[in-house]
Amino acid sequence: MAFVFSNKVLEKLAQKHGVNKDEVEQCFANRTGEYLEDDREEHQTDPATQWFVAETNYGRLLKIIFIAKNNSLYIRSAYPPSDEVIRIYKKYSEEIE
Repeated sequence: MAFVFSNKVLEKLAQKHGVNKDEVEQCFANRTGEYLEDDREEHQTDPATQWFVAETNYGRLLKIIFIAKNNSLYIRSAYPPSDEVIRIYKKYSEEIE
């Protein structure tokens, strides 16, 4: 699957979160848990928005948010996760530490 980053998302990742494309792609490669679906009403999309938490090749933990559509992964955001996000991900993704 191809990664799709809009210019707006790339700008937000760099300026607001200090994250680059390579780090996002590394997280997909390093993911050990399942993708979770964002079922909050204000985040509903078709197809559904999915997310996961994984490390970059340098051990930086990131939450990756994306939409899978037409054999592509449309990246919506990526940023360091809060402790609560990590807890939720570990609980529902069957992540192996």
